[in-house]
Amino acid sequence: MTQQHRVLVVGGGSIGERHTRCFIATGRALVRVCDTSEAVRTRLARNYLLEATYDSLDAAFGARPEIVVIATPAHLHVIQARTALSVGCHVLVEKPLSVSNAGLDALAADATAANRRIGVAYVLRHHPGLRLLRQLLDQGDFGPPLELVYVAGQDFPHFRPAYREIYYRDRATGGGAIQDALTHALNAGEWLIGPMRRVAADAAHLQLAGVEVEDTVHVLARLMSTAGQEVLATYALNQHQAPNESTLTVICRDGVLRWELHANRCVTMRRGETEWTAHTYPVQERDTGFIAQANAFLDAVEGKGPVTTSLSEARTTLCTALAILEAADHRRWVDVSPNVEIHAKAE
Repeated sequence: MTQQHRVLVVGGGSIGERHTRCFIATGRALVRVCDTSEAVRTRLARNYLLEATYDSLDAAFGARPEIVVIATPAHLHVIQARTALSVGCHVLVEKPLSVSNAGLDALAADATAANRRIGVAYVLRHHPGLRLLRQLLDQGDFGPPLELVYVAGQDFPHFRPAYREIYYRDRATGGGAIQDALTHALNAGEWLIGPMRRVAADAAHLQLAGVEVEDTVHVLARLMSTAGQEVLATYALNQHQAPNESTLTVICRDGVLRWELHANRCVTMRRGETEWTAHTYPVQERDTGFIAQANAFLDAVEGKGPVTTSLSEARTTLCTALAILEAADHRRWVDVSPNVEIHAKAE
């Protein structure tokens, strides 16, 4: 008989609802939801088979869940994760891990002391396209990586029409293109190549009505590969263009690998070739990766493997995002370090 885990989702917004739906879809979880909004709790209880709903963390944690999924605005993640660990829960934290480094050492210490699993929900790591790209890169047939180029954009209001009223409107709660969207690409690049070491950036609010945070960002960066070699990188992302497109290219010594997320394919070309070789994979429904992520975290809780994105890896990505904010606002190169914090925007 399949083990049923008691899962509490904290936060019933768009991403919290998706975690709710996808943990239920695993067939391995009895899901509860905590949200301060009665309307949200009522809607989720109507749409999903929930074990319970709660209007406060005290009540929710008092009911002794086994696993807590933190799906609240990013500035609340660390304190809520620490509270969950303190009552003996395993924790999956939605990305980004936080909006600063405050409390992260204590969070790591709490997880170790409690002997509980803690992971961060960078769902792209469960996408078969990114996994295929990493597999092809790790085989070594294309030689060492030299450059990484990421280009993406989408009509964000189409996908998140309530963006003006949610966390997105304020950097302090995890808003803006850098913390909201680019963080996925940063984490993917670090997973493929290695950690970011140095960044320069330009960012601006160009289009989205009703907010002032950046909706467009360009980054120059240097990553350090696992072989100890510097890899040049560029990232360009906007949240206002009509097509929803995302392309990640790794240029290696002996060839090029490219993941075209919007086209559901990876392509490669070796040095001396003139045609792309296509590597296809099954078309993914939006929930598929989140269900895989939920199953992977349940496996980790059961001792069947590690969490997909560790606290340390997510902290590396957070430090990179904070360095990009610093570089964009103060128009200078910034070294990525654990001490980087968001500064007031330069006038």
